[in-house]
Amino acid sequence: MSFANMASRSLLSSRIGAVPRCARLPARQHVRLLLSAPPSKQPEPAAPPNASGKESWLTHKVKANPALYAIFLGFAHALGYGSPKQLANRRVLHMYNILCAARADQEVDFWKRECALPPTFQSWFTVTNLHVWLLTVRLRALPAPHGLNHIQGLIDHFFQDVEERIRAVLQPGVLPSRSTLDPSLAPTASSELKHSKYVSPYPNNTFYTFPSPIPPPDTFPSPAAYAKAEKRARAPERLVTRHMKIFKEQWAGLGMSMDLGLVRGDAEMAAAVWRNLLGGRGARGVSVSGVGTNPSPSEVKDASKPEFRRSVNLVGGLIENVEKIDVDEEEARDDLSGVYDFGTNENDRYIGYPELMETLVVYLRREVQRLERIPDEVILGPRVVGREGEGVKKLVWGKVRP
Repeated sequence: MSFANMASRSLLSSRIGAVPRCARLPARQHVRLLLSAPPSKQPEPAAPPNASGKESWLTHKVKANPALYAIFLGFAHALGYGSPKQLANRRVLHMYNILCAARADQEVDFWKRECALPPTFQSWFTVTNLHVWLLTVRLRALPAPHGLNHIQGLIDHFFQDVEERIRAVLQPGVLPSRSTLDPSLAPTASSELKHSKYVSPYPNNTFYTFPSPIPPPDTFPSPAAYAKAEKRARAPERLVTRHMKIFKEQWAGLGMSMDLGLVRGDAEMAAAVWRNLLGGRGARGVSVSGVGTNPSPSEVKDASKPEFRRSVNLVGGLIENVEKIDVDEEEARDDLSGVYDFGTNENDRYIGYPELMETLVVYLRREVQRLERIPDEVILGPRVVGREGEGVKKLVWGKVRP
């Protein structure tokens, strides 16, 4: 089995570390979800602030006094505002939102129909992770220290967004609903705080659907019944941490396998795409009979039972005693990921797999070369506070099938 599949089920430390392939990248703290503070009340739908071009009285006061203005700028710089790391972090926020987080929604038919990815959070993570790696390849070529600053900021935003989404999936209706900077999504005065929306710096997606939230309190027979339902809906913190560790290993595994393919050639990259994006379907061969090639006795007796098999990796991670695991039984167990081998009635889908892998490899190579031709000045942007998002749309990916 490949390192990429091995990494997908490993449980390492709770810290989201630096990129394994770059020893100089400093480790960062475990991503923190910014949900501890209550959501601030959003402005009513109206014209944006300072639409008339008038400055606030405080801005006018500070700018009118040179000494006060110098003190303000000095204090801001002392706090890191406008520093190279801060500018890089704000720049890659725009890159992540436009180039990575929204990519699954941009060609949803290709990912779902041709790649057979189910509409789940795991599929969104896989597609986003692929494009985070693709962007990281270009950011590595930036001169020091910009390359490391931008890569670290991109990873920070990626995993903070992932943690927000994990909590929303595992605790539907308990945490505030996430919204973007759309004032029309602001909570009304009668909304309860825990059910109000909070502003997230990351975009929403329609690629996957969230579980149904618990009903409103007034639909329960008593407050105690609602409290009991709410308690059941809360996922333990250890479950969130466990998923974060697994996704961290998926990110590291995909990055290292794709880097290897980038160096070794198209065949190696196609194999990495098959393992990491396409779920390693058909790793144990293609089933041609009415039942799977590894049926249990009950399945042999009941030929009407649909066959099921998935590619698994039992080395390391959650499995400590590999010798005690029945591989055939584990492959026949549905892990609810939605990615498993095609049945006998879908065997014809394997015929197009070589062409599909070629399409993806050509797409990745084409985008790597396109980003390589873009000057560093365009990648870095103006590096001025308030203008960090300028020029990011010039970097948008082309179609997978042009």
